[in-house]
Amino acid sequence: MSSILIKNANIVNEGKIFSSDLLVKEGRIEKIASSIDATADRIIDANGKYLLPGVIDDQVHFREPGLTHKATIYTEAKAAVAGGITSFMEMPNTVPQALTQELLEDKYQIGQKTSLANYSFFMGASNDNIEEVLKTNRENVCGVKVFMGSSTGNMLVDSETTLNNIFGKVDMLIATHCEDEATIRKNTALYKEKYGEDMAIKYHPEIRDHEACYISSSMAVELAKKHDTRLHILHISTAKEIELFTNAVPLSEKRITAEACIHHLWFNDSFYDKKGTFIKWNPAVKTATDQEAIFQAVLDNKIDIIATDHAPHTLEEKSNNYWNAPSGGPLVQHALPAMLEFYNQGKISLERVVEKMSHAPAECFHIRERGYIREGYWADLVLVDLDNPWEVQKENILYQCKWSPFEGTTFKSQITHTIVSGHLAYENGAFDESKKGERLLFDRD
Repeated sequence: MSSILIKNANIVNEGKIFSSDLLVKEGRIEKIASSIDATADRIIDANGKYLLPGVIDDQVHFREPGLTHKATIYTEAKAAVAGGITSFMEMPNTVPQALTQELLEDKYQIGQKTSLANYSFFMGASNDNIEEVLKTNRENVCGVKVFMGSSTGNMLVDSETTLNNIFGKVDMLIATHCEDEATIRKNTALYKEKYGEDMAIKYHPEIRDHEACYISSSMAVELAKKHDTRLHILHISTAKEIELFTNAVPLSEKRITAEACIHHLWFNDSFYDKKGTFIKWNPAVKTATDQEAIFQAVLDNKIDIIATDHAPHTLEEKSNNYWNAPSGGPLVQHALPAMLEFYNQGKISLERVVEKMSHAPAECFHIRERGYIREGYWADLVLVDLDNPWEVQKENILYQCKWSPFEGTTFKSQITHTIVSGHLAYENGAFDESKKGERLLFDRD
């Protein structure tokens, strides 16, 4: 493996920004010092640029196997790397769903062969696969995913007995999608009767409303406290849910953590008129008040991680009317630029962006030797130019689906280099695919 010497970087790491050189050898960070005089296969002059730990995205849907007309692990991992995401954790609602150890391992084999980024895949839980769930290896699988609300196929877990079994017996992180199915079904029937088949997208957050989210999230927290489960609630979308979380203990000691997604930080319900179904997500993008509360909770450490919930659909699928357009959208290429835009607007510090997108996922999931810029750790690194504006256009979108909710947006910051496990995988728009990413490992007592 080639060595890389990065000179004159502004390193953002562990709450500090400092000027330094950095040497990468054999996939790892060999040395961090103010001046390094060493030979290397590649020297990068980072003068004026900022070097961040690679982003770890704890929630993506890369659609493989079975939904490869939307995306593949290969295409979306490349887009992620271009966006500064060096590691991802992918969800089990593919076709077939990852509900057995064999089907889960099939996805790891695809990742090993095709993913430019480091990878992990969640084991899926259903109402009747608890024995398979309990076989999950906590050292090389990121966690168990439970859909406590509407989902794809039969992955809705709505049995009280099953939920108690999962929360009581699983000895690793459980990640939950929390929306109450009964509330959503009731609201759906009411709105269909009132507005018929041509209902406007703006009513989406009224169908998948605050109550649906809070009922389910509070149930998950109650179950976790009852069983002392390691719970991570994904994509918080309401101000009310924030009261369920605390910032009173160090992250490494938290048993209940939460995630905010880029779309809930960037968009609110005023965007539906312009963006339509292209910002249709579950949970729904809600009010500006919710948006502001979620952002503040990130700053206050009540919400621990910023992720994407990257979930591409084809342009044709998303162009349907409200009832027929699927929920979800592609975000991995633009998540870090979006957060750096918030930095440029004075809303968040670089140190906090790194904390929420790199350090915190590593801490929450106990990822081995990643998430920080430290000697001896894997070299997952992103070099960014904070003053190099570019506009998101169809021509520069790398997702297989070839659209983005950010089309037409100008970002001030640009990712110039991405190093994945010591390999320079992306440089100024060009990829080097000669080495694939590594499987993530986890240190869990």
